[in-house]
Amino acid sequence: MTTDRPANRLARETSPYLRQHAHNPVDWYPWGEEALAKARAEDKPIFLSVGYSACHWCHVMERESFENDDIAALMNERFVSIKVDREERPDLDEIYMAATQLMTGQGGWPNSVFLSPDLKPFYAGTYFPPTARYGRPGFAEVLHGVSEAYQKRRDEITKVGSELTEQIQALSVMKAGKTAAGPNILSRAFGELAGRFDSQHGGFGGAPKFPHSMDVAFLLRYHRKSGNTEALRMAVVSLDRMAQGGLNDQIGGGFHRYSVDAQWLVPHFEKMLYDNALLARAYLEGAQAVAALPVSHALPDGGAAAAAIYRDVARQTLDWAIREMQVPGGGFCSALDADSEGEEGKFYVWTAAQIDEAVGRQEAAFVSGTYGVTPEGNFEKGTNILHLPQPLAALARAQRTDEAEIRLRLAGAKARLLAARERRVRPGRDDKVLADWNGLMISALALGARVLDDGRYRDAARAAARMVLGSMRRDGRLLHAWLGGEARHRAYLTDYAAMIAALVDLYEATFEPTWIAEATGLARQAFDLFRDPEGNGWFLTARDHETLIARTREQNDGATPSGVSILAQALPRLAALTGETRWVDETEAILRLYRERLERFPSAFGAMIVALDQTLDAPRQVVLAGGARDDAALRSFHEALRDGWRPNLVVAVADASDASAAEAVPLLKGKTAVAGKAAAYVCEAGACKAPVTSADEMRRLLQ
Repeated sequence: MTTDRPANRLARETSPYLRQHAHNPVDWYPWGEEALAKARAEDKPIFLSVGYSACHWCHVMERESFENDDIAALMNERFVSIKVDREERPDLDEIYMAATQLMTGQGGWPNSVFLSPDLKPFYAGTYFPPTARYGRPGFAEVLHGVSEAYQKRRDEITKVGSELTEQIQALSVMKAGKTAAGPNILSRAFGELAGRFDSQHGGFGGAPKFPHSMDVAFLLRYHRKSGNTEALRMAVVSLDRMAQGGLNDQIGGGFHRYSVDAQWLVPHFEKMLYDNALLARAYLEGAQAVAALPVSHALPDGGAAAAAIYRDVARQTLDWAIREMQVPGGGFCSALDADSEGEEGKFYVWTAAQIDEAVGRQEAAFVSGTYGVTPEGNFEKGTNILHLPQPLAALARAQRTDEAEIRLRLAGAKARLLAARERRVRPGRDDKVLADWNGLMISALALGARVLDDGRYRDAARAAARMVLGSMRRDGRLLHAWLGGEARHRAYLTDYAAMIAALVDLYEATFEPTWIAEATGLARQAFDLFRDPEGNGWFLTARDHETLIARTREQNDGATPSGVSILAQALPRLAALTGETRWVDETEAILRLYRERLERFPSAFGAMIVALDQTLDAPRQVVLAGGARDDAALRSFHEALRDGWRPNLVVAVADASDASAAEAVPLLKGKTAVAGKAAAYVCEAGACKAPVTSADEMRRLLQ
């Protein structure tokens, strides 16, 4: 991006992605009535460019085409050009990505779509080079061709646009069936994942390879429910290999977006908040799931060893989020760019000489051997992506030393490497705070506070929740995006769902009833705004949203869980605490609505399959009572709950000093200490067993 040209309209936007294009010679408009009215008045086609700030090929297309004066002049003369941040406007992204996929059979960003003034798409692609190459037509050629077709073959364009619009609308037509989703879907999902599992490197499919954290979460649950050891192995191998690879930032923590190879070595270097929230949770659940498991073919060093590694990875990921992504108001920004100084990955890679300089020659051989650094490099220009060619336990055995000694030595070297890296030019950061992605991170932090017994994560989750609920609401309505003190865009279903789930998780980390009161309010508002009054599911946009060519329902889980999947997980947990049974009924309705799709394409619904697993379990709750919520008398109970993995259990605390808590959490009513001793009430299917006063007795009841 050059800044020596006059600024265009995008300079007034809050989106960092739009502002990246503020000095293009293209006469860009943000999506809005000004642009749409111009297209109608001048009878010009719309060129819609959808991307996001950390998108590598978006940057490439900007440099090659949108900074090109000749191409910009052609765009300005013949089109109304609109730039959209897909993270700010997921509704537009979903509609017009569907158009691109219908027309081309594939999708991606930048998404380049041509629309008639009535917003109907008639031609689309993704990245276009300025001149023909890579088997793609040149962008200038595309512009000429589309413009000529619009002028000379209008009837054909109108027909294509109308047919595509009908197809997009049809994608969201859903009708609830009468048959409930059953356990056979879990078996089908496992079978489908097993067919695509990479037994050597973990993960699913070949290159490029994405983390699939929701699928890992399902596999852990499937093993828990069925005892299937292959499901455990698939989850463990995936978690192990991702942690060891270049996908995982070995020095600073946090995961990159995906791996361009099948071995998890070479990542696409952008870092997204949502990936790290989902992966932190996967590693925390992985640690809980394997902690007590014996040595097996899936766990050759035993579950305790794997659990320790997974806890470390989760801790490093959450620490990265707090250190690099949390803004002063408490929320978390969206992404770190893949590029710095015009090169992808430059901030993260090392030459052998740079390792020597950072840690000193005495330690350089140890660091290079540990992280697979060679003079020739494993990446571009003789640079190295740091990774673990072998686990630290294997390295310790090979060197005939103690693993703890290896870790201690490595910690000092990592601190020096991180300090050296911090002196480099950093990748750009997308500072906008999104309600839904923050909900995912709040959930991960809240779980981290419980599993790792670390108050820092509890405090960070609280701060983020307060920011979203305080700075991202207007007239009682949640807003989607915040930047620089300004919140914009009425929230989507994903925002409401992720925040409802986050507040339930935050309650279980703090036992502060205000979070359940807030979650209850959001749930009731979501029912009013997004639920189809005819009972056929939930829309992405609210009933009073801007009118577009389609009001879409989410078709499946993607890189992030869909709003309906998050609701299907969160609503039963909220119902267990509040007693609002209609929320359990709604979850069953969601699963009935998606049952046919779940049976046909189970692996496209990783988060909803987890919700189904939860629904098939008998609902169970534990209420702890006796003293204040942070009373030491309750600690043994909390430790016992932390020892095992009970993903579908809901936990509450009856604080004797807070008489009003039961108003927000009716489950607490009547739960008191027993003969002055702290007590645990274990409840199942709406009935509570007699209270017990020791953690061992509680464990027995939970078994």
